[in-house]
Amino acid sequence: MWSKIKPYVISILIALGVGALSALITKNNMNLVYEQVNKPPLSPPMALFPVVWCILFVLMGISSAIIYINRNTNPEIASSALKLYGVQLVFNFLWPIAFFNFQAFLFAFIWIMVLWVLIIAMIVQFNKVNKTAGYLQIPYLVWTTFAAYLNLMIYILNR
Repeated sequence: MWSKIKPYVISILIALGVGALSALITKNNMNLVYEQVNKPPLSPPMALFPVVWCILFVLMGISSAIIYINRNTNPEIASSALKLYGVQLVFNFLWPIAFFNFQAFLFAFIWIMVLWVLIIAMIVQFNKVNKTAGYLQIPYLVWTTFAAYLNLMIYILNR
C-alpha cells in the first residue's frame, strides 16, 4: 500500500513545502502590503489566498506524482515535463518575494507572465504523458491568470 501512495505523499509534500517556505519568507509583508495597496475590482479577501494555494499545491503534487509514476511510458517527455515542473516551482516560489517583500510590482508582473508561460508548457508536456496530470494543472493556470490580473492592476493603481 505504502509503495503506491508514497510518490503522491512525497510530491504533495514537496509542492506544499515550496508554498509554505515562500509564505514563511513573505509572511510579515503579505498582509501589510495587500492591505495598504490600492486594489482592483474582484480583489479577494487575503484569507482566500492560503486556501486556494493549498488546494493548488496539492493538485500540483498529485499531478507531478502521476507523471513520475508514468515516466516509463515516455521517459524523455516525462523527464522534460518534470524539469519544467521544477522550474515553474522555482518561479512560483520567487514571485511572492518579488511582489510582497520587494514590492517590485512591475518586475513581479513580468515574472508571473513567465510563470504563466511555463505553466502552459508544463500542461502541454504533462498531457503528452498523462491527460489527467495535465488537466489537474488547469486550475493552477486559471488562478495564475487571475493573479497576473491582480498584479498588473496593483502595479497600475499604485504607481
